[in-house]
Amino acid sequence: MLDIIDVVPVYTAETEGIPWNEAIVEVNHLKKYYTVRKRVIDKILTKKQKYVRAVDDISFVIRKGETFGLVGESGCGKSTLGRCVLRLESLTAGDVKVFGQNIHPLSDKKLKNFRKQAQVVFQNPYSSLPPHKTLGNMLKEVVAYHKTAERDMLKEYCRDLLDRVGLSETLYTRRPRALSGGQRQRAAIARALATEPKFVVLDEPVTALDVSVQAQILNLLVELQKERDLTYLFIAHDLSVIRHVSDTVGVMYLGKLVELAPSKELFEKRLHPYTKLLMSSSPLLSEVYEIDRVELTGEVPSPIDLPAGCRFHTRCPFASSSCRQKEPELIAVNNGHFVSCFLATQ
Repeated sequence: MLDIIDVVPVYTAETEGIPWNEAIVEVNHLKKYYTVRKRVIDKILTKKQKYVRAVDDISFVIRKGETFGLVGESGCGKSTLGRCVLRLESLTAGDVKVFGQNIHPLSDKKLKNFRKQAQVVFQNPYSSLPPHKTLGNMLKEVVAYHKTAERDMLKEYCRDLLDRVGLSETLYTRRPRALSGGQRQRAAIARALATEPKFVVLDEPVTALDVSVQAQILNLLVELQKERDLTYLFIAHDLSVIRHVSDTVGVMYLGKLVELAPSKELFEKRLHPYTKLLMSSSPLLSEVYEIDRVELTGEVPSPIDLPAGCRFHTRCPFASSSCRQKEPELIAVNNGHFVSCFLATQ
């Protein structure tokens, strides 16, 4: 049985003084561990079960109408966290509240209403769109199921959706394989909007697109947010994209939040060495900010056998003996700026 140890909250709606009706999403001490299947020899030599700690004790709040950017390297747990927030994954520990209610114990009836209010746009639209259906039939099925339009208005409603995301009505009868990458992603956004949601998880929505198309999709998402009063959880590994769209930014490393701050504050006063590393690796940000280059040593630790102390110390050029012995907590160093680093909190 997995031993989960509760800790004192560091960052919640209460600690930030956010009124309950302004916190669309509250994530409290969220943990998601995956069991590692043992080989026969491992079963003989050891009885200790191992786990992949994809998300390990994370807490944050997303306010109404804002974009919360979540950034980190591939494999850090960003997408798993997004899936947990939508109840597409079960939890190992902690809880997730969306619109003030804990979503993981919801009944099927209440879950249907939650699905209407919270939607997702995945990274690869070709795999997330039904290949055998036309765009029109795909949208009509979603709208009819959630009853967001009258039956006699289905076709007109769906054509308006396509038009709003920049797709011609001539594509109404096309299937996903007949579309370009940018058109598919616009279709995926239209499908997410078909339920008239208030909260949308955007899981690397522009990563697979050309740079020129990325800008168009990002601008579209910003426009839709203003028009429909949407709240976004925007997941990406590109800090230049995060800077363009986010109000608040959380930086993840190996299942942990290592820095959390308002977007402007983070980019002007980055404190964690890992955040500095991500920024120094972005040529676009180097043109805007004076960034000290961070040279890395060592390899990324295995998420199964994590190092003692700070998880970044094996690659950090500033690591001390304290970093190797004790894991730093995510604590406030400024108004709204949280960091998990002994060097930054001294």
